[in-house]
Amino acid sequence: MGKVLIGVIGLVVGLVGGAMFGGAMIGGTAAGVGIATGLSAGVCSTIGAAEAEGLLTPEQADQVLTRAAADMAQLSGVEAPGEIVGSTAECEGLMERLSGATAE
Repeated sequence: MGKVLIGVIGLVVGLVGGAMFGGAMIGGTAAGVGIATGLSAGVCSTIGAAEAEGLLTPEQADQVLTRAAADMAQLSGVEAPGEIVGSTAECEGLMERLSGATAE
C-alpha cells in the first residue's frame, strides 16, 4: 500500500508541477514566436514602404533584410534567426500569411 500511495502522490505532484511550469514554458515559446512575427511584419512593412517610395531598390531591400536578420540572430545568440525574415520573398510570404489570418 505504501508504494501505491507514494506513486499516487508522485503523480499528483507531477501533474501540478507540469501544469504550473509546462504552461509557462509553452506561453513563453508562443510569446517568442509572436514577437518574432510582429518584428518581421514591422520590418517588412517598412521595407515595402521604402521600396514604394523609391528609397530602396529590390537589391538594397534584400541587403537590408539580410543584415537585419543576421543582427537579430547575433543579439539573440542563435545561429539561425528562425522566424525573422531575411529577404523580400520571405516578407511577401509573411505578409500574405498575416493578411490571410486577418481575413479569417
